[in-house]
Amino acid sequence: MSQRVTVITGASGVLGRAVADAALARGDAVAAIDFGPVERADGDDWLGLGGVDLTAPDAALAAVETVVQRFGRIDSLINAVGGFVWQTTEGPLESWDRMHRMNLVTVLNACRAALPHLSKSNAGRIVNVGALGALQAGAGIGAYAASKAGVHKLTEALAEETKSTALTVNAVLPSIIDTPANRADMADADFSTWVQPAELATVMLFLASDAASAVTGALLPVKGRV
Repeated sequence: MSQRVTVITGASGVLGRAVADAALARGDAVAAIDFGPVERADGDDWLGLGGVDLTAPDAALAAVETVVQRFGRIDSLINAVGGFVWQTTEGPLESWDRMHRMNLVTVLNACRAALPHLSKSNAGRIVNVGALGALQAGAGIGAYAASKAGVHKLTEALAEETKSTALTVNAVLPSIIDTPANRADMADADFSTWVQPAELATVMLFLASDAASAVTGALLPVKGRV
């Protein structure tokens, strides 16, 4: 099997779907993992795994093992899983825990589950999604920014831990992604300045390619014109 095997978490979200479409278009075999349903029917180059709670380590391990049983290996892990909440610091503490679990714990569990298989690839790649807002947090995004800052530090630490191998670990830091939910929440904004999901997917797949072998531990801003 000569094609790359790419695992995408959060594959049913707007960004996850864009990455999956682009990966399939470049010839990858794609395993799509999500907590919700994965709508595309399975085919020779596609495996959909819905109902996977990546906040649970055992669920992450089981999903990864299913991918390996199907495709024989894993070459890339792209973590598009995550969520957002807007609330001030005086808001419910539960939101801090939810952001931590959705944005950081899911990525950690996916990485830990996939690492033994990625280390067997001669061009293993991990690409995470951080946030520009985690570099300079604004009002109302403290919980979100804190969890994404954790993704940044996880990315850097894992890159250091694996820098003597062929594995690379990087993260993209988008500004505002042009999604229906963001348009609804910010109806008066200039959408033309936002990052298109397909544009971000292109950058992520570059980092998950052979051409990016010299790049590891990078936190790459993808800010559009914001």
